Amino acid sequence: MANSGANRTTFLTVAEVAEMVRVSRMTVYRWIHTGELPAVRFGRSFRVPQQAVETFMEQAELAGGYITEDDEHRSGTVG
Repeated sequence: MANSGANRTTFLTVAEVAEMVRVSRMTVYRWIHTGELPAVRFGRSFRVPQQAVETFMEQAELAGGYITEDDEHRSGTVG
């Protein structure tokens, strides 16, 4: 049975996630290493499922924002 591709997961690079959420790549790496953002390791790099990023952003919005290393206080802006 051929797979139509409808079930395929779209993966994003750390740089793409950082640009999407408007934080540094280091912040995304921290989220991955602390388990806040799920990711898959491909060789020496990480890939993050796009759905995981969307879920993460929704949860951050519900919690009032997310903490970045730049300001160490909650940002009311998500996305």
